[in-house]
Amino acid sequence: MNDSRPATRLVVVAGPTASGKTTLGVKLAEYLDGEIISADSRQVYRGMDIGSGKDLDEYGDIPYHLIDIADPGDEFNVYEFQRCFCEAFATIESNAKVPLLVGGTGLYLASVLDNYHLVEAPVDHVRRESLATMTLGELTDRLKELDPDLHNTTDLLDPQRTIRAIEIAESKNRDTQFSVMLPEFKPLIFGIAWERPVLRNRITIRLRDRLENGLLEEVERLHDEGVSWESLHNYGLEYRFVASYLKGELNRNDMYQKLNSAIHSFAKRQQKWFRRMERNGTVIHWLDGELDTFPQALKIIQA
Repeated sequence: MNDSRPATRLVVVAGPTASGKTTLGVKLAEYLDGEIISADSRQVYRGMDIGSGKDLDEYGDIPYHLIDIADPGDEFNVYEFQRCFCEAFATIESNAKVPLLVGGTGLYLASVLDNYHLVEAPVDHVRRESLATMTLGELTDRLKELDPDLHNTTDLLDPQRTIRAIEIAESKNRDTQFSVMLPEFKPLIFGIAWERPVLRNRITIRLRDRLENGLLEEVERLHDEGVSWESLHNYGLEYRFVASYLKGELNRNDMYQKLNSAIHSFAKRQQKWFRRMERNGTVIHWLDGELDTFPQALKIIQA
């Protein structure tokens, strides 16, 4: 074990997609004698490996948490993430290791770093039936009434996700006792920054590699195993566009072009999220992605 372990109790590695978070997280975990907690909304699902970019071969002997803990079709949301984070954090501390939170799902990161007060919201089938009669616009208005400071605007793009968000907001408004009590910690947060053209090129290269090395087959297998096209649509851009291609709605070239463009746009939204976190007081130490990020982070840790 290295004697330079930080006293912060939590090291965070954040950044947009394809920025190199896993590589840095693993190097820091090796140096600090730590274990990694994934902050990725899709890596929780078993069998969704290529499209979610698990890259498990990079971990080596480093223990990891919140990867492959749910089946496709199961619901996993920010409340579940908070709950599982607390369990993983306690396990890592009981092992006398350093917890490292690594990922790019801004809502998950912010829910822990900004201590979101969330409650468990069980599915209410009767309430869902009444909400299902409303238009997406009406659902959006209802959700904004319940949660004027809405964090996750992606819920407004799909009626089912908006209905679920309404369920959660209504539960929160009913209950004053929060279900998840986050541990106290002082985080040390690293972000990996790239010039936009360079990041775009990295995204494009990675997408080509995934398409050539099993992404199409992965999505087809998930569907053959019973995951509906509708569910795949909700599991992120790679699964959405490849599913459309496999259904015959897009030819391969259109699928690739539209997916590549959508991932570029997603990376921009991630960067905006991190900037908003900074405006709200979160201190992020940005590292230059074009240089080796490990010595840059190490210098900050040692300081």
